[in-house]
Formats: sequence, structure tokens, C-alpha cells
Amino acid sequence: MVSVKPIIAVVDDEWSVRVMLGRVLRLADYRVVAFSRGEDFLASLETRPPACAILDLHMPEMSGFDVQISLLRAKVRVPVVFITASDDPTLDDTARQLNVTRVLRKPFSSDELLAAVGAALSAREAAL
Repeated sequence: MVSVKPIIAVVDDEWSVRVMLGRVLRLADYRVVAFSRGEDFLASLETRPPACAILDLHMPEMSGFDVQISLLRAKVRVPVVFITASDDPTLDDTARQLNVTRVLRKPFSSDELLAAVGAALSAREAAL
């Protein structure tokens, strides 16, 4: 039996970040779909829901917070990992309140990214 590789959505307005995260995730055998805007990611959910989403917190128009709030309001169960360059210590508390799996602060290592995605996928399996 062939196992289907999980789809990880990467949502970041910076092209270079999307490319870097996509490469790391593909090397770890994940399928990756990338979006430059939160709105585009949300619109894709009807046709291709991911197993996990990596959301940049600071994007124009719709922030990672806004995307996560939209997911919660719509009762869409996609585990989320936030990524940010901010060192604001209150982000962890806010993320917990929004049911976010992890907050990764840039720069982070490939190992940290893969551990966060693994934790999100484990949380997803436990919820099913």
C-alpha cells in the first residue's frame, strides 16, 4: 500500500521564505502548497485542505492571526504553526488562546520547523 504524503500549506508574503520552507518540507517528504496571501489559502480549503498550515504572522491585508481566527470561526480543523520575526513574549499566550500548535521565531532551524510540523500532525491525528 502506498502512503499518501501529507500536504503542508505555507502562507507567507515573502517569496524567499515560501521557497526555503517548501524545500525543507519537500526534502522531508511532505507535499507543499504555497500561498502569498491568507485570502488565497482560505479560498483553497474547499478543494485541497492541508494536514497542517504554516502561517506568517505579519502579512499585509490579512495577518496570520486573521487567518487563524477565520479557520476557528469556520470550524476548519487545520493545525497551525505560526512563524514570525517578532520577539514579543505575549505571542505565545495569544497563540495558545487561538489553538496554535507552535510559534517559531525567525531565524529557526530546519529541525525546529520539522519538529513543529510533526507536533501539529500528531495533534491532528489525536483529534481525529
